[in-house]
Amino acid sequence: MMKKQLIMEKALELFAAQGFDATTVQQITDYCGISKGAFYLSFKSKDELILSTIDHFMMQFTSDIDHIVKNSEDNLLYNFYYTTFQSFHKHSDFAKVLMKEPVHSLNKDLFIKIRYYDMLMDKSILLMIERLYGKTVQSIKYDLIFCIKGFMHTYSQLFLFYSSPLDLNHLSQSLVEKTNLLAKQMTDPFISHDLFQVLKQPLNEEITKDQLIEMMEEKMADVEEPIEKESLFLLKEQLVDPNLSPAIVKGLLENIRNHPECKWISYLLRKYFEF
Repeated sequence: MMKKQLIMEKALELFAAQGFDATTVQQITDYCGISKGAFYLSFKSKDELILSTIDHFMMQFTSDIDHIVKNSEDNLLYNFYYTTFQSFHKHSDFAKVLMKEPVHSLNKDLFIKIRYYDMLMDKSILLMIERLYGKTVQSIKYDLIFCIKGFMHTYSQLFLFYSSPLDLNHLSQSLVEKTNLLAKQMTDPFISHDLFQVLKQPLNEEITKDQLIEMMEEKMADVEEPIEKESLFLLKEQLVDPNLSPAIVKGLLENIRNHPECKWISYLLRKYFEF
């Protein structure tokens, strides 16, 4: 295991038990069995470690949900809930940190980081709602986003904090039923289109083509597998000089989608190419 990865995973156990503020760099290094010097070779500060940890897990979670939403032909809503809770269960320490940490305790950079991923999740859920229900929920779809996120947050606490037996299949089926009832019966939505736009406005920034190219060059230096490496190269060339058909670009994106080092860049490229 790489040293940075080890530090993030060990620190996460402490964050889950104590919170961000109560956990010191000394505690982290003692728990990891490394020196402070070794820590600072990997991270400039505890804040950088926290941001890197959030990025590491949220990149995987966001890209997995995005793929489910865009590619599930049958049982889309069930697959969404199942994947969500399976991920929460797999990364329970990380989920506990995000749920337990009070918003007022977060510094500005950390707050912006969490809001950024929250905004990406809103986009994925909105796309799912539009795929599932179409124009029939036009007036309530923004409220549905918050209802679905409420289900995700509330029900995850059952196995994160109370150690309740968890049947992912039954839970997902139950939430599909609840969500469908809301979509069919809701008549008095609170979140309007205009309010939704206001809520996401401060973080409405897109990654530029030059930023994507820089990220891809870094990934090409890290990735060793030939198919993924060549796919990254061709996708970078497509950014510089678009000449490939959409079908080929989709195939190249699929080549890198499941590589652990490429999930996030795959997600960003799908957004850029509008797939």
